[in-house]
Amino acid sequence: MSDGLLIAGKTYSSRLLIGTGKYKDFAQTREAIEASGAQIVTVAIRRTNIGQNRNEPSLLEFLPASKFTYLPNTAGCYNAQDAVRTLRLARELLDGHDLVKLEVLGDPHTLYPNMPETLQAAETLVKEGFKVMVYCSDDPIQAQMLEAIGCVAIMPLASLIGSGMGILNPWNLQLVIDKVKLPVIVDAGVGTASDAAVAMELGCDGVLMNTAVAAAKNPVLMAKAMKKAVEAGREAFLAGRMAKKLYSAAPSSPTEGKISSRAA
Repeated sequence: MSDGLLIAGKTYSSRLLIGTGKYKDFAQTREAIEASGAQIVTVAIRRTNIGQNRNEPSLLEFLPASKFTYLPNTAGCYNAQDAVRTLRLARELLDGHDLVKLEVLGDPHTLYPNMPETLQAAETLVKEGFKVMVYCSDDPIQAQMLEAIGCVAIMPLASLIGSGMGILNPWNLQLVIDKVKLPVIVDAGVGTASDAAVAMELGCDGVLMNTAVAAAKNPVLMAKAMKKAVEAGREAFLAGRMAKKLYSAAPSSPTEGKISSRAA
């Protein structure tokens, strides 16, 4: 994989990460995720059964851990203590799994990240041996602080979780990309395929989404569209777009040998 996504020492061919919530059932979850080509799937430990509820269907039955890399997250946590406790439980349920997504929310209305609590939780988790991918604001200074703590990926929001508003501040996102050496994965706010393509064209290393696929009228078809968008955006970034030129006409066809009326 000459252009794979490298996270915590492991390389993935897909740069699209998919959430497992909000689908009508586990069968649709599996179908959409398989259509997306994603290899990393996020799971909200507080909302999805991966074995903690023994008498209920488990996501592991539909998305085997032998085929997908699970990324347990702390969705629904509003302080560092709850987030750390949740990921300790995830590690126990997944037989010592240490790659996790940290998400500490500021309020239930916007679901904006609480950065002081996020930094506190990240420090504790890294010390305990977790490989932390972290949902955060699009603040380059905070991103550098998370990098210094020892996180393995920075995941700034494009816009509010579940909003589908797309990338509202590409300038800040570009600053984050420029300031940290870790993989930068857009998390939250993607609404359609063009949003994912723009994120990749900016130079992001990947895109994580859930609602954009699960809430689409046809989740499986949207998953296919997202796969193509991420791949196209990445290729456009690697190709290097032409420079933008204001009021500068530049014909795309050769001008030599044109027939001129003056030659008659």
